[in-house]
Amino acid sequence: MIATFLGTGTSQGVPVIACSCEVCTSLDYRDKRLRTSIHLSIEDQSFIVDTGPDFRQQMLRERIPRVDAVLFTHAHRDHTAGLDDVRAYNFLQEMDMPVYGTAPVLEQLKVEYAYAFSDFKYPGIPRLLLNEINSEPFKINNVHITPLPVMHMKLPVLGFRVNNFSYITDANYIPEETYERLKGTEILVLNALQVEKHISHFNLEEAIEVVDRIKPKKTYFTHISHKLGKHTPIEKKLPAHISLAYDGLQIVIS
Repeated sequence: MIATFLGTGTSQGVPVIACSCEVCTSLDYRDKRLRTSIHLSIEDQSFIVDTGPDFRQQMLRERIPRVDAVLFTHAHRDHTAGLDDVRAYNFLQEMDMPVYGTAPVLEQLKVEYAYAFSDFKYPGIPRLLLNEINSEPFKINNVHITPLPVMHMKLPVLGFRVNNFSYITDANYIPEETYERLKGTEILVLNALQVEKHISHFNLEEAIEVVDRIKPKKTYFTHISHKLGKHTPIEKKLPAHISLAYDGLQIVIS
């Protein structure tokens, strides 16, 4: 299995256009963070988790030739706003795009992309095949996926586990039942928004506490805002088993 970080950033705390902060002006490519998303290549299948506003740019950058399914963690726009661009894969693959999400997520997609679900479908619209999921494990083309329910303040969000890899973003609380599902995770991806406490995201200290409880072999922090700071100084402060993810980072998971 190969996981490629399409984006590790967030709209939270992003400065205004033409900002001169140290992150915006950094020459380190690891500080150039597009909205959070990840690509999973497993058993000849190609899955995307979340399609944010930067989806098209991310897919072109990584030259991903095929997408077999899109999974959504939740319905916030910074995770759904790029779904229209799956139309290119509709054309290339000559198929509707399977989309997986909870009932509230799918209902929101029907609102945001109403033209894709209208009775009259004009040529070129994204063709979407909606699949409702909940907290129960499910399969996509024989790949077993275990949902990881977490809370984003008052909003239920799903993370996903595939084999020994677990991916959680947009969370500030993990229920005991989900900690049970995380047992044995060897590679963990977890959100760490900023240094200061936040109303709906783990901050850096809280994220480290979660890692200490789950005890994976390796953790990568994602959904990073400008307020966390630049990659290199933060990375130096982290324990050896924790790293900051960055856009384009690719990890091989055995």
